[in-house]
Amino acid sequence: MSKYSHDSIMPFKDSKMDKKGQVAEMFDQIAFRYDFLNRFLSGGIDRFWRRRAIRELQGIHPGFILDVATGTGDVAIMMAKYLHPRKITGIDISEGMMAIGREKIAKLGLQGTIELLKGDSESIQFEDNRFDAVTVAFGVRNFENLEKGLHEMLRVLKPGGKLVILEFSKPRSRAFKGIYNLYMKRITPGIGKLVSRHGEAYQYLNESVRAFPEGNDLLEIIEKAGFKSTYLRRLSLGICTLYCGQK
Repeated sequence: MSKYSHDSIMPFKDSKMDKKGQVAEMFDQIAFRYDFLNRFLSGGIDRFWRRRAIRELQGIHPGFILDVATGTGDVAIMMAKYLHPRKITGIDISEGMMAIGREKIAKLGLQGTIELLKGDSESIQFEDNRFDAVTVAFGVRNFENLEKGLHEMLRVLKPGGKLVILEFSKPRSRAFKGIYNLYMKRITPGIGKLVSRHGEAYQYLNESVRAFPEGNDLLEIIEKAGFKSTYLRRLSLGICTLYCGQK
């Protein structure tokens, strides 16, 4: 499996844990403020991004969906509302994030549709050809081994099943880049530290976004993993990108 520059970007500079352990600890620490900061720092546009990703699945009417790096379950809850599948399984390495997600799911009475389980994207504990669709929203950037995670998602997809990835990217407009860079480098970590007491988590966000392969580079990696009929859609001046592929 290939190594990429974002693999070496870690949330905690002095920790001896591997990236996977650090990412799990980081999200456990910020879970109680994660949803609020998502809405606040994005001005609420993150909801639009998630809805736009879910729209890519409407044509295939998936019955069984796997949501990888499900976090607090935002995408899973939206898919239950808009797609009405038989079952959504969310997996994540952060129990803290999923605890918040389970509370939200229970409050909405969706326990019969959505189940959140502790799980590793690079070693998915389901048999081959299990799911009609696999989604990942803002999670592939945190994989310790990107290609291994993509191979696993391909394995558990049914033939004809669809992968939908939503991930941060960098704007292409020169005029907008300066504002974006200032916001990501200074404002986001500052607000993150003020609200969640963990500014390093939002510094990691900026550093990992800058190092992560995006656009056609990521599409090539997805194709290399075995996905076909791949395409991408840039959203909101390129600060977020949607990637799709089929098995």
